Amino acid sequence: MEQRRVLALASAGSVMVALDALVVAASLTTIRQDLGASIEQLEWTVNAYSLSLATLLVTAAAVGDRWGRRRTFAAGLALFSVASGVCALATSVPMLIAARTVQGVGAAIVMPMAMSLLGAAFPPERRGQAIGVFSGLTGLAVLGGPVIGGAVTEGLAWQWIFWINVPVGCLAIALVFRWIPESTGAARRLDPGGAALITLAVLGVVWGVVRGAVAGWNSPEVIGSFVLGCLLLLGFLAWESRAPQPMVPLAFFRSRAFSAGNAAGFLLTAALFGAVFFLAQFMQAAFGSGPSQAGLRLLPWTATLFLVAPVAGRLVDRIGERPLVVTGLALQAAGMFWISRISGGTVRYAELVPPLIVAGCGVSMAMPATQSATIGALPREAVGIASGVYSMMRQLGGVVGVAVLAAVFAAAGGYASFTAGFSRALAVCGVLSSLGALAGLGIAVRRTTTRPGALVARQEPVEELR
Repeated sequence: MEQRRVLALASAGSVMVALDALVVAASLTTIRQDLGASIEQLEWTVNAYSLSLATLLVTAAAVGDRWGRRRTFAAGLALFSVASGVCALATSVPMLIAARTVQGVGAAIVMPMAMSLLGAAFPPERRGQAIGVFSGLTGLAVLGGPVIGGAVTEGLAWQWIFWINVPVGCLAIALVFRWIPESTGAARRLDPGGAALITLAVLGVVWGVVRGAVAGWNSPEVIGSFVLGCLLLLGFLAWESRAPQPMVPLAFFRSRAFSAGNAAGFLLTAALFGAVFFLAQFMQAAFGSGPSQAGLRLLPWTATLFLVAPVAGRLVDRIGERPLVVTGLALQAAGMFWISRISGGTVRYAELVPPLIVAGCGVSMAMPATQSATIGALPREAVGIASGVYSMMRQLGGVVGVAVLAAVFAAAGGYASFTAGFSRALAVCGVLSSLGALAGLGIAVRRTTTRPGALVARQEPVEELR
């Protein structure tokens, strides 16, 4: 019973966090009209959350191991819930963006602690099944965000996509202290310097991309942002190479499979988040759909996770990750290019259904395989930190994807010429997905063991990673 309670509460926290990554997608048009937001400001309502979540994941995991996982998990839920309330009360876009940033900090605490609580509650022989349930619910929350957000926005108001987190969070906190025992992990040194450098580096690059269409790509502001971001990124790499316990162990990237898996995950999420950002708005602009109907129109894309992801999970154990990553991202690229081509003029919704299904099948195949390939590329003792690095890279991919696609959209005329900008943005989604498929070719091929019919992922020797 105790294990089920831990699984339920850990999953509830993860679903709240994952849902809020894209729950605003179907509400962006309403938020733009209510608060007078520009495309640049709409980007930051998504990216502020993803950026703070991405760059604090690994640091939060180390804090939780020291301070106590249950206590840290509850603190993350509290911060997330309070920030959600402030989001709902926002009367201006800057206020909403600031609250979304704090909400992302709370999410960065909740996510790794949820996984740590599961690891402490379940023995190794049952841990895989528990993580499977946990990951499945989290994945459904990510892809179901636009549908739920649209229904809440149209049925109540966009503020309620945030208000709903407050009572749920308060109930979860009370149950966490009542049902979950405290646990700690091995004490690890914090790396605040690394966290600060990577945050500022990504912020510099993303700021340049976001401001390029507005301030001009040759403006001192944009060029300075790119230069500063690149210098800070080099500083981050130098810092991490000398840190006693780095946030991102650079030695991990000597494994080709680990590097390829992270690159594929980064590009997959960049295309996915970018597409969600614009597809929900396109459904409203092209067909006059309300937020709820716009979310429902995306179901041919998002609902594939129910059918394809379980099959893909079983196939990973039989044929390995590389075929699924490469094929999945190629299908996602095909779907995005298809939508880009037919959306340039007058289009009927029925014409969008086939490419949405193709793209959805692709991401549902590639997502679990990419994570499995990345984590399986390293020795078992490195799984925890490897999972944190992968999660960080995936979230950063979402930040970059939204920024790049919005820059392309704005350069094509923005909301004054929505269809043209949307078509070009989805073409860039196809390019990002294609690059992800190429990166997936670097993932190690499964090889048979001495047991006939058994397959294992190739792991780099521990010595090579030191």
